[in-house]
Amino acid sequence: MGEQVDEEPPDLSTWSADQLIARVTLLEQQLKEQTAKYNSTALPPQIFSPARKPKNARVNREFDPSKYSTRFIALKFAYLGQRYNGLEFHPNNKTPLPTVEEALWKALNKARLVFPTPNPSLGQDEPNWEGCEYSKCGRTDKGVSAFGQVVGIRVRSNRPVSRVQEPASLGNAAAERGVPSHMKDLETAAPSLVKDAIPIPSSTSESESDEGLPFHPTNDEIPYCQVLNRLLPPDIRMLAWCPAPPLNFSARFSCKERRYKYFFTQPAFTPTIGSAGLLNASIQPGLSAGRRRDGWLDVDAMREAAHKFIGLHDYRNFCKIDASKQIDNFERRIFHADIEGIGSQHGPVGYIGKPGFRQHEHSNEAPGFHQHDDLKGQSSTPTIYTFTLHGSAFLWHQVRHMVAVLFLVGQGLEPPSVIDDLLNISKTPAKPQYEMADDAPLVLWDCIFPREDADSGVDAMEWVYVGDTSGEGAGPAKGAGKFGPGGLVDDLWRFWRRRKMDEVLAGSLLDVVVGHAGRGGDDSEAEAEVAVGKCAGSQKVFQGGDGPRHVGTYVPVMRKPRMESVGTVNARYAERKGFERNEETKERGFRRVVGEGQDGGNH
Repeated sequence: MGEQVDEEPPDLSTWSADQLIARVTLLEQQLKEQTAKYNSTALPPQIFSPARKPKNARVNREFDPSKYSTRFIALKFAYLGQRYNGLEFHPNNKTPLPTVEEALWKALNKARLVFPTPNPSLGQDEPNWEGCEYSKCGRTDKGVSAFGQVVGIRVRSNRPVSRVQEPASLGNAAAERGVPSHMKDLETAAPSLVKDAIPIPSSTSESESDEGLPFHPTNDEIPYCQVLNRLLPPDIRMLAWCPAPPLNFSARFSCKERRYKYFFTQPAFTPTIGSAGLLNASIQPGLSAGRRRDGWLDVDAMREAAHKFIGLHDYRNFCKIDASKQIDNFERRIFHADIEGIGSQHGPVGYIGKPGFRQHEHSNEAPGFHQHDDLKGQSSTPTIYTFTLHGSAFLWHQVRHMVAVLFLVGQGLEPPSVIDDLLNISKTPAKPQYEMADDAPLVLWDCIFPREDADSGVDAMEWVYVGDTSGEGAGPAKGAGKFGPGGLVDDLWRFWRRRKMDEVLAGSLLDVVVGHAGRGGDDSEAEAEVAVGKCAGSQKVFQGGDGPRHVGTYVPVMRKPRMESVGTVNARYAERKGFERNEETKERGFRRVVGEGQDGGNH
């Protein structure tokens, strides 16, 4: 091939105007053709120019869990349960509302704090606790809240990994604790990187300068609560973590006492004005002396009934039977049961203190149960009470059934002795068909883990709460964010205030509506008489919700139709599952159900 010789450029000064125009036209056409050809082969078609990459854009890098040490800890957290379908996630039972465990899993996974064993049967966003040594204390139901829920779990740690020894694996750490481990193939177990993930510090095993440096188990550790609170929804908050749970700790089995509170107002619902709202003792024999108004509860009678729960009793008539667990022992021990008042503050809904709405017909004193010393001098706004309950363990829906019967006692529909009748299995072998209380006011208040060699109530767990110091001379805990902007208190204040304003506005509107007089004057009592007449023969029954339910003629609990006995329910389920053909098969099936994370009836 011969040598290519560059052509001499033409002398445009000798060209005519027509020649110059033709030349420019040709060059423009060639430029368009070359541009179109380049765009079709080298670049994808774009309408807009590509966005410039931010200078500080985070670069996703491969995450190798084997380069990080892990530790087993316990977490204490709180949640408001109205937006959730309970705590526990069930892979085969999709619900319209998410569960608390789903939100917890997403936060742990996004922060890359857990390295589960892969499970192909679970979706990427579904909780997978395999290999995480995960356990939970109380399985709260749909709508129920918790202020002291506890889980045990193995998480990533900042503790340096020794360069002399192999990186600490989850399997070795689990073996040291005396529990089985399923953590293998950590390389494939790492969760995928996601946007806004918590940055991971470089592995200390890669830096010789880190070897030999002292490691404080709390000050130098990942601030677990603060990290998770940045990722969790605002109605789920981490409160504390325990750096060193006892040996063989299980949040479920190590818990020796669970404490619940069920909140209610006094009055329970808005009273009916005037004589139309006065209760008839001949119809409601459980009423205490004096003509009391509907809506107001007899707290003394409720307290008397609550005390009957204390001790070891069979609660088959205070729970929902779960045949899949084949439970035949319904005895549970209650340490404490009482009705406790919470001092009210001045606020809206003051109309209940006016004549015609007060608890008793001729009372000139402020409403509320002023006869109790702890509530003397309270304002005329509704008083808040709690049914406070401490027990070793609880059956499915047990607390809500207990509260439902207490409300019947408080309304005068049942005498306190109904508790004795329901606890007497010889007298009442099958549960009467009554409704359980509403879910929203129930809170799992706390979970207690006493030492085996100590009296009940001495907690073996040393919790590091958000904002706590890490020990004498150690200084404040890393990332302590309790007070100040963005702290836990600030977050919860904002969350509370939004709902407090809803309460204030709704209560003030109630006062405005009740305070309006008709054209001919205040005819509220006459209107109430008409309204009551329309509902004649229909009893209001309060069950813990936002208002009473009309049930027609009230039938006492002990005269209601009975459900099938526990033995009948269990036998039918066992027969359907084929357990009745072999006792060993029956027992093996029960262990399988419990082993899948169920509580076997305990909450």
